[in-house]
Amino acid sequence: MANANVPVDRRRFGAGAGLRPDFIEFNRCENVMVSGVRIRRSPMWEIHPLLCTNVVVRDVDIYSHGANNDGCDPECCRDVLIDHCLFDTGDDCIAIKSGRNNDGRRLGLPSVNLIVRDCTMKDGHAGVAIGSEISGSCSNVFVERCIMSSPNLLCALRLKSNAARGGVLQGIYMRDVRVGLVKDSVLQIDFLYGEGTNGDYLPVARNVHMENVTVAHTPRILDVRGFPGADISDVTLRKCRFLDVRKPDILRDAKVKIEDCEIQHAG
Repeated sequence: MANANVPVDRRRFGAGAGLRPDFIEFNRCENVMVSGVRIRRSPMWEIHPLLCTNVVVRDVDIYSHGANNDGCDPECCRDVLIDHCLFDTGDDCIAIKSGRNNDGRRLGLPSVNLIVRDCTMKDGHAGVAIGSEISGSCSNVFVERCIMSSPNLLCALRLKSNAARGGVLQGIYMRDVRVGLVKDSVLQIDFLYGEGTNGDYLPVARNVHMENVTVAHTPRILDVRGFPGADISDVTLRKCRFLDVRKPDILRDAKVKIEDCEIQHAG
C-alpha cells in the first residue's frame, strides 16, 4: 500500500486481516516509561515506541520466541534509554528503526540519541540491531555495560539495510560489553538484506565504533557485506578481546579497522 501511495487513513485493518499486533505500542507520545514488566509469548514486537520523545524502558523481562518477536523497537524516536532489561527473543533483542521504504522517507524522522546499558541479551538475532526498517536514518546510539551470550544469538551488533530502504546509520558506539557466545559474528553489517541491491537508495554506515568488547567464543569477528555505491566506512574495533575465533572474517565493499585487539584463534 505504501508503494502504491495509498493514503494512510485508508490503510485500515481489523478482524480477519491476519496481522499480528505489537504488544505494547506508544504512538506520538512524550515522557514514556515502561518499567517492572514481564512479557511472555507476545504475537510480534514486544515494546514498540513509535514517533515518541523521552522514552525510558527499564527493568523489563522479556521471553518470546515467535517469528518477528523483537524485544524493543524504538521507531522514529528521540532520546531513548533502555536499561537493566533482560531479553530472550525469537528475533532481535533490540531493533532500532525509522520507517520502511517510502513511508520512512515520507516521514523523514530519524531515530536519534538512544542509550542501551546494563542489559542482558540471551537468544535473538542480534543483541542490538539498527534496521532493517531504517529509511528515515539513525544517529547517536550508545551501547554499554551489557552482557550477551547464547548459541542462538547471531551477533552482538547488527546494522542492516539495502538499496530499497537506504538510510544513513551513523554515530554507533558499543563499549564495555561482555559476550560469552555468539552464533555467527561479533559485528554484522548487512547491506544485502532482503531486496539487496534492487533499489535507488544507497545505504550508508559510518562512524561505527566498538571498544573494550570481550568475546569468549565466536565463529568470526566480522560479517560485513556491502555493495558498490553503498558506503560502509570509518568502522573501528579497538581494544577488544576475541577468543576461540574459528573462521575467517567476511568483508565485502567496506572499510573496517581492527586496532590494538587481542585475537586468539581456535586450536
